[in-house]
Amino acid sequence: MMDLHRVNDYMARVEQSETTTFVPTGKKLKVGVDLGTAYIVIVVLDEENNPVACEKKAANVLRDGVVVDYSGALRIVKELKAKLEARLNTELTHCAIAMPAGTDGSVRTHTYVAEGAGFEVTNVLDEPTAANSIFQIDDGVVVDIGGGTTGLAILQGGKVVRVEDEPTGGTHLTLVIAGNFRIPFEEAEKIKQDYSRHKEILPIVKAVLEKMSSIVNRYIDKSKTNTIYLCGGTCCLTGIEKVFERETGIHTIKPQNPFLVTPAGIAMNCEIG
Repeated sequence: MMDLHRVNDYMARVEQSETTTFVPTGKKLKVGVDLGTAYIVIVVLDEENNPVACEKKAANVLRDGVVVDYSGALRIVKELKAKLEARLNTELTHCAIAMPAGTDGSVRTHTYVAEGAGFEVTNVLDEPTAANSIFQIDDGVVVDIGGGTTGLAILQGGKVVRVEDEPTGGTHLTLVIAGNFRIPFEEAEKIKQDYSRHKEILPIVKAVLEKMSSIVNRYIDKSKTNTIYLCGGTCCLTGIEKVFERETGIHTIKPQNPFLVTPAGIAMNCEIG
């Protein structure tokens, strides 16, 4: 079982590192580059995985986990890298990256983006597995819901035994909100991110959340699954865990800040020698 207090405390420090630069332990830094459908995030940790700094920027350069605007992705990663290097007064040289589960064909493009920005990519992993570096669970299902996809990693005895991913994510929620209110996508995205309106929009997006839950239902063995652990930006939606629990019949947990779980987990897996 995940220590939720430990995870929430750690994620609070990662979130704080967006505005506060922490002094690292040791000289080597670990970097995680997360190319997401809605955001690109770079997290920097020290040798002992303590949060040091974090930068993010909204982006529209991926579709369902696949880079569709290489130059745009490269420009944003360079920009975030430069901001972090200015904050830390040092060059960031190595990073880890992650793919949505099942999108192995994207590894080359993601790697090219990171290398084009001046990183040496030292590790590549799938996003739900990266998230479990934070959760540290032995048995259960990690579900990572980003802007474009719903991915899951099934863990047994501390080992990932299966990863799956399907194209339904936060972008689909935004499209439904836009259609319901007959407003532009950008305005609907702002409503989705407004916590004060989550109770209002939850019934509107309920069918999409049920579809996400059905993706998990399709791949898990309920006789061997006690808990579902949620992460990813879409899981910031208040009440999403209750929908998953109702649709799957399995206890569902999410940390207080699910958005930065995967980027921080990616950084933990950066090999620095």
